[in-house]
Amino acid sequence: MKLILTCEHASNLLPKQYEYLFIDHKNRLETHEGYDVGAFEVYESLQHIADYSLHYQWSRLLIEVNRSLHHPKLFSSISQNLDKAEKNRLIIDYYQAYRYQIQKKIEESLIKGECVLHLSIHTFTPILNGNVREADLGILYDPRRKADKDFANKFRKKMSLQMPEFRIRMNYPYKGKSDGFTTSLRKIFPNNYTGIELEINQSHTKDSIKIAKINADFQKCLRKLL
Repeated sequence: MKLILTCEHASNLLPKQYEYLFIDHKNRLETHEGYDVGAFEVYESLQHIADYSLHYQWSRLLIEVNRSLHHPKLFSSISQNLDKAEKNRLIIDYYQAYRYQIQKKIEESLIKGECVLHLSIHTFTPILNGNVREADLGILYDPRRKADKDFANKFRKKMSLQMPEFRIRMNYPYKGKSDGFTTSLRKIFPNNYTGIELEINQSHTKDSIKIAKINADFQKCLRKLL
C-alpha cells in the first residue's frame, strides 16, 4: 500500500500579491480561521514514511482547498470581495494546482496496480461555539466504503493500544463523508483508494512534549498497517 500524506491547512502565509487584502485582518490569520494550528508539525513528522507528501503553503482564508468549488465557503469573507477574474486566478493557480498534483500521484499508483492510502492531517479547536469537543483524536472516513471503514477501525485499534490515555472517536468532530478533499477523491477513485482525515485536538499540539509523543505513536501505528 502506498501512503500519500497531505496537509491542506498547514500554513497561514499569504502570497505577496494578496497581502494587501489582509492588512486589517492579520489577527484572523493567527487563529483557526487562518490555518490548523500544529497540523504541519504532525505532517512533517510523518513525511519520511510516506511515498509522497504535499502540503498547501497558503492560508485557507485566501481560498479553501479542502472544499468543493461549489461550496459557499470556498472563499472567505475577505477574499469573497475579489472580482470574478481574480477568483478564477486563485482557483486555477492555487486550488487546482495543489489538488492536481495529489490526484496525479494517486492516478500513477493506481495505474501500476497499487492500493493507495491517503492520510490528510488536520487539527481542531478544543472548544467551538462554547461547546467542549469530547475527543483527543478523530478519524474521519466514509462508512459506506468497506476499505475505508476497515482501515479506520484497524487504525483506531492500533492507536488505542499505543495511546490508551487518548479519547479516540470515529467521524468526530466532523463527518468523514462531508464536503472535503478526500470526499471528492473517493468519487474520482472508487476502487483501491482509501481517504482518511486525521484530526488532532489543538490542546495537544501546543505542548512540545505531548506532540512529540503523539508523532512517534502515529509513526508506530502506521508502520504496522502499511
